[in-house]
Amino acid sequence: MEVITRDRSYCLSILKEFTKSDSLLKHAYAVESCMRAYAKKYSEDEEYWGNIALLHDFDYEMYPTAADHPSKGSEILKKKGFDDTFRNTILSHANYSGIPRNSTLMKVLFACDEIAGFITAVTYVRPNKTVDEVEVKSVRKKMKDKAFAKSVSREDIISGAEKLNIPLDEHIEFCINAMKANKIELGL
Repeated sequence: MEVITRDRSYCLSILKEFTKSDSLLKHAYAVESCMRAYAKKYSEDEEYWGNIALLHDFDYEMYPTAADHPSKGSEILKKKGFDDTFRNTILSHANYSGIPRNSTLMKVLFACDEIAGFITAVTYVRPNKTVDEVEVKSVRKKMKDKAFAKSVSREDIISGAEKLNIPLDEHIEFCINAMKANKIELGL
């Protein structure tokens, strides 16, 4: 595995070079928290998995359309020396990319992306706006409210857990706990 794919400070510098929005930065950190926790659970490389999460949406601010994201980001990462596996994993998180999710890593990235964003949204409506107050039942209740965080795909949240063969409640709880462990950096 290439050194750059395991270098968090380098990946963080790329993220911050292309992403100025605080909410998008926090989303990257939230997905990273979930991905690192799953890497640990599966005895995989936490640095590698975490860095994929950091960079999965780094191009979104500049290229927010399906025609460009994450393909433009993949081109940028290729020029910076990232290998095909790293880039294809990022490409696979978008349903429309045409890249099949044929590894656990790809499936976990997809499963963590939407749920991390949704847990963040639920946190913001809790009385003290802390992830410590978020419970599985509150996430499930908000998932039924179509007006709440309407840009987050409930279908992707559900199918992400299914593809991992993990019950949805267990996946939600796992991600809540991963985000709690990193709540300072996440601002939650």
